[in-house]
Amino acid sequence: MVRIQPSVPTSKIKEQRMVKINGNEIRKGNVIEHKNGLWIAVKTSHVKPGKGGAFAQVELKNIRTNSKLNERFRSADKVERVRLEQKDHQFLYKSDEDYIFMDNVTFEQITIKEEFLNIITNFLTEGISVQIEFFENEALNVSLPEKLSCVVKETEPTIKGQTAANSSKPAILDNGLRIMVPQFIAQGEVIIVSTETCEYLERS
Repeated sequence: MVRIQPSVPTSKIKEQRMVKINGNEIRKGNVIEHKNGLWIAVKTSHVKPGKGGAFAQVELKNIRTNSKLNERFRSADKVERVRLEQKDHQFLYKSDEDYIFMDNVTFEQITIKEEFLNIITNFLTEGISVQIEFFENEALNVSLPEKLSCVVKETEPTIKGQTAANSSKPAILDNGLRIMVPQFIAQGEVIIVSTETCEYLERS
């Protein structure tokens, strides 16, 4: 998932409908109001110490500044989880550093800067579907499917008899992305790639 820096002032956070949850209910991907800002839970783990009550260890990332925090939340702690509006969009085209998306329902278009899209731009081909989450009409993040099919455009010839998956070679995909693939993958093959790590997963 790629974060888009919103321009909503902190003072408007309370205007958005929120829901109170217990601290140990925070899950990866949740956006919460914390310390006068909006934070997304990047990692969560539940800890049961030998003494004392259990707690959730949560790594948080500030949506505006990208700064990170590691916080402990106990079940008695109450936090405000932000209700984000999710809308399906289609990627239309790129204009300089702007990426243009269209709402699948209203056909309204939204422009998002390249700097906020990060590695997601590697997979943005014309017509691809994405999900954009909004807060106060501002885009907070853009999500692709976890896996996508890509065609190996260029790679070294397959070594006869080489089947070990842990032996890799460089490859260029049809979207221009450069990744490492197993030796047995040949030019023209369709493979499955992780959109989060940009790594080879399996043959299609």
